[in-house]
Amino acid sequence: MTSQGPGDDELVTWWGLVIEGYQATQSRLLGEITARFGLTPASFDILIRLIRSPQYRLPMTRLAREAALTSGGFTKVADRLVAAELIRREPCPTDRRVTYAALTEHGRDRAERARALCAEILRQRVLEPLGPAASESLAQAMRTLRSANGDCEEPVRGPDSRRG
Repeated sequence: MTSQGPGDDELVTWWGLVIEGYQATQSRLLGEITARFGLTPASFDILIRLIRSPQYRLPMTRLAREAALTSGGFTKVADRLVAAELIRREPCPTDRRVTYAALTEHGRDRAERARALCAEILRQRVLEPLGPAASESLAQAMRTLRSANGDCEEPVRGPDSRRG
């Protein structure tokens, strides 16, 4: 580390450790969720977002954006969730352009149970190893990075990104 901060290699190593720690934890979390509930990562993400929303529903375009899915990708996931009777599509009574994704009773039950398992796994895999203070600091650091770099709306593309 220099007086101005970490050197290039050290900074890249720190970021690599953040990514590796996240990927290892997320892989275990989603593996257990999939094994127990048969939910894909995208389906789990959508159910968790809905169970935490007022009236257990969100506009579908907002939900797709927050879940970092394309419109087509979100439609496929939503179609599967509708077929599984976990969500339903509801038209907005005041704006015909808006359609909500809303949890069904079955979807609420599945989402509640998946959220409880998620919390249990996070207690084991994040809270126990780090402790409450470091866990809270980690969450605050990620919130700061999200604010500084924008939400996951559109990836920043470099000049070579258009090449096939």
